[in-house]
Amino acid sequence: MTIDEIMRAAPVIPVLVLEGNADWAALARTFVEAGLPVLEVTLRTRAAVDAIRAMRGVPGAMVGAGTVVEEWQLAEAKKAGSQFIVSPGLTDHLALAVSKAGIPYLPGVSTAGDIMRGLDLGLNRFKFFPAEASGGIAALKALSAPFADVRFCPTGGIRPDNVADWLDVDSVLCVGGTWLYTGPHDELSAVADRARALRDKLSS
Repeated sequence: MTIDEIMRAAPVIPVLVLEGNADWAALARTFVEAGLPVLEVTLRTRAAVDAIRAMRGVPGAMVGAGTVVEEWQLAEAKKAGSQFIVSPGLTDHLALAVSKAGIPYLPGVSTAGDIMRGLDLGLNRFKFFPAEASGGIAALKALSAPFADVRFCPTGGIRPDNVADWLDVDSVLCVGGTWLYTGPHDELSAVADRARALRDKLSS
């Protein structure tokens, strides 16, 4: 599976910060059943690696590790079964390590220089991050113009009220959203309601 195929599998990738000892497989099933099978579990918490491992057992789920900034995190994510890697920025060292590991990679970029460095490394799919703080839709459109074959997953500041606007940008394949799961006290029924509402909004 390529990073392009992963990005095209669903319009929104839930970006998950997971804490505690919840039933992570059940959370993954909730998203898969609602039509959002691609899940990014950020490596910001102690629960993240175990959550990736649990979610990987859910049929239809495509589970990746986010906030990967060090090679040791890449190794942990790969061991847990991560199907793709997401990082907030782009460094030669990490990009080469991910390439060597043979895992699809979505590094963060916010400038033309970042994109050109990525192209030099053989990459043309990127996370535009932090999307709103980096100038929003207008900035991404301007940034995309010189790079006809590059596609993006904007993340950071994407909300239910602007998600459709971001997805209307020609260079955008999907977006990352943090609002779909709000934390350890979030009920799965509420998660399902949000995910289904988003699916219905984007299909209308």
